[in-house]
Amino acid sequence: MSRTVIHGGLVITASDEIHADVLVEGGRIVALAAHGTDAAESWSADRRIDATGKYVIPGGVDGHTHMEMPFGGTYAADTFETGTRAAAWGGTTTIVDFAIQSVGKSLREGLDTWYAKADGNCAIDYAFHMILADVNPSSLREMDRLVAEGVTSFKLFMAYPGV
Repeated sequence: MSRTVIHGGLVITASDEIHADVLVEGGRIVALAAHGTDAAESWSADRRIDATGKYVIPGGVDGHTHMEMPFGGTYAADTFETGTRAAAWGGTTTIVDFAIQSVGKSLREGLDTWYAKADGNCAIDYAFHMILADVNPSSLREMDRLVAEGVTSFKLFMAYPGV
């Protein structure tokens, strides 16, 4: 697993600004330590980035995206490939897209369809909201199973006929 140390920068967190070094393993932040401390100096890495005089900020999360989403007889312009590449260039490292249940299909089928579109095509991390297009006792029972798998939000439209 690759290790990167970003050292000497001003790290911005949700609550603080601290001159710190950042240890990244396999693309994930695993530790912060004050710059120049024994802990920070002990980290070995394949790559070291000097961030002296620079801000070090976390990637953004876009919690409302529509990749390849059908709507009104057309589709969203972005594919998972193009949309997540554009997001990465803008500093966004995670999206939460809307997976859609088709009328007459299960929530599981809708979620699996969206995973098939995204898997192997995303430049960044992703998760899904689930759109219920066919509310019935079966789809309502499915919701608990999807929550157990990590789906944290569901959306039901009442404003658009047939959606």
